[in-house]
Amino acid sequence: MERQLTINGRFPPQPTTGVQQDLQDPGRRESEGQARTITIGIIGYGYWGPNLLRNFMELPHARVRMVADLDPNKRELVERRYPGVQTTNDVQALLHDPEIDAIAVATPVNSHFELGMSALKAGKHLWLEKPMAETSLQARMLVNEADKRGLTLIVDHTFIYTGAVRKMHEIVAAGDLGQIYYYDATRVNLGLFQKDVNVISDLAVHDFAIIDHLFKEHPNAVTASGINHFPGTPENLAYISLFYDSGMIAHINVSWLAPVKVRNILLGGSNKMITYDDLEPSEKVKVYDKGVSFTDDPVKIHEMRVGYRTGDMWAPKLDSSEALRIAGQEWIDCIIEKKVPTADGQLGLRVVEIIEAATSSMRGRGETIHLRRKGAA
Repeated sequence: MERQLTINGRFPPQPTTGVQQDLQDPGRRESEGQARTITIGIIGYGYWGPNLLRNFMELPHARVRMVADLDPNKRELVERRYPGVQTTNDVQALLHDPEIDAIAVATPVNSHFELGMSALKAGKHLWLEKPMAETSLQARMLVNEADKRGLTLIVDHTFIYTGAVRKMHEIVAAGDLGQIYYYDATRVNLGLFQKDVNVISDLAVHDFAIIDHLFKEHPNAVTASGINHFPGTPENLAYISLFYDSGMIAHINVSWLAPVKVRNILLGGSNKMITYDDLEPSEKVKVYDKGVSFTDDPVKIHEMRVGYRTGDMWAPKLDSSEALRIAGQEWIDCIIEKKVPTADGQLGLRVVEIIEAATSSMRGRGETIHLRRKGAA
């Protein structure tokens, strides 16, 4: 049994235009001899909020003015650690503060759409945690609203800013791997069980973003199988396959039920292959000059139709800068310079589309979901 899902996420044009009025006169900023400072408000100080606040506080041309959270203990923690940052339990205080240029939303995914849309309608640039929304419809509405208002929208797919993934992107873009055959990922651990999202939204979301960033290609079909072992909770284990027009196939194994934590990626090409172990303290990325050769030559075919090539292995040097800081700096730079972030709303939308398709396939017991873009034959 097969179903077809029509989607319309696009790879972003470069660049977007039309940010807030106070950014319309770069000549004025240059005459003043300094770049404009972007004032930030943060909604949510739970699991990820402290990391955002710490990194934003260290960015040049950025200032955190206010943090909103319903928990008084968390607000007290902010006040104690960062005396210059105001706190509130009222989101409206951030939305209506004329000094705040941009808002970062670090709350559960079921609140992303409402908070994100409110921030955009208030004229604030937007940082959204991943996944950016519960549905592709919501994600598309956020992208359209940001475009309409000329606001910078970034989605916190932090992995694509890591030194390892940036190096992999460099190698792939240079064509060193040749034709890409497969992407194989294992992302498993014991917990943490989530209440509002399944294991695909929690773990596979990272690989969906990495694949999109590395190959700039959207899958044409998705299949997934998974299970919920505990009634009343989201699925805790899943196996996902993504199929591409180029012939590449991606397979992702995610689980909250593994006895050990594993974060591995294998990337195979016709010329070279890559392994990426995120838990390796050094040499996270290794490039292997290994491959397979195939021949139809009638003279050689009697010897061996498939040949194997083995060469050197090398571990490239990786940038050790914190990925979240790089993403934060890019957000600030893109607001000031009116550029498109790497993890922009369109990338976030495409990731949500894959999550949606994979979840639908999983709940249809492995049913194939075809992804066809509007206007495609």
